[in-house]
Amino acid sequence: MSRADVADGVADGVADSVADGVADAVGAEARRPSPLWTLGLFRSELAITFRRWRTLALLGVLAAVPVLIGIAVKIETSDGGSVGGGGGGGGPAFITQITNNGLFLVFAGLAATLPVFLPMAIGVVAGDAIAGESNSGTLRYLLVAPAGRTRLLLAKYAATCAFCLAATLVVAVSALAVGALFFPLGDVTTISGTTISFGEGLGRAVLVAVVVATSLIGIAALGLFVSTLTSSGVAAMATTVGLLITVQILDTIPQLHAIQPYLFPHYWLSFADLLREPVYWDEVLKNLGLQAVYAAVFGSAAWARFTAKDITA
Repeated sequence: MSRADVADGVADGVADSVADGVADAVGAEARRPSPLWTLGLFRSELAITFRRWRTLALLGVLAAVPVLIGIAVKIETSDGGSVGGGGGGGGPAFITQITNNGLFLVFAGLAATLPVFLPMAIGVVAGDAIAGESNSGTLRYLLVAPAGRTRLLLAKYAATCAFCLAATLVVAVSALAVGALFFPLGDVTTISGTTISFGEGLGRAVLVAVVVATSLIGIAALGLFVSTLTSSGVAAMATTVGLLITVQILDTIPQLHAIQPYLFPHYWLSFADLLREPVYWDEVLKNLGLQAVYAAVFGSAAWARFTAKDITA
């Protein structure tokens, strides 16, 4: 074999290798989802979440809670009585101040729904995120698309967090509308006894709603993790709600005071410190930090479980 033949053979081999490498790179690039595709996946998850009748029913129940509180307060005060039973000042937080300023119905509505109704609604949505798709058989078809398990899990969690914000805003907007309809609006007297303008009070209400929504990202991550453990949406939802109730019971037992600051609901009602003058940030920041830890821990656990899960079974 001549040197020319050897040189031609080497050149052909190099050309083939380069061509194969380019083809592989192009194929990998074609399989890699673009940012716009990922955004479309998130939008699709949002649409699926908020189009379900179950989700709309949950939002309807949440919107009804401030309405019922406002009607009850209006009826009691119109009869010449005082909220809390004969002027004793009892009753849930902020209710005694609703008759003076309807804006306090926002705070009362959030205080009434945060311990039970809001986290239960989040638990239902988060618990069904993966398990519901697996139960219906659509999960394997979702993963055929170039999203990958990580991106799909992130889209599910982002949609659940969006529901946290939407659910909180539904309560707040409903309460504001009912408060403006039934009671006067004006300057706001803070918990510290000082007075701020209605505009500043409204800004505090928006801040409270954002903090309350952020307080739910821990239970959202927990529900998503539970959802990766089973193929039954009902079982995942029931387990998430059951864990929520159990943790809240533990948070009320005095003998467990040592572990209570590490339970995700412990600082939920710290949003009341945003109505002080000046604002007390200590427990609010502890709450946000605790939720971030729960989101990181259970989000990582959900990722570890979901990426190793056999979806063909």
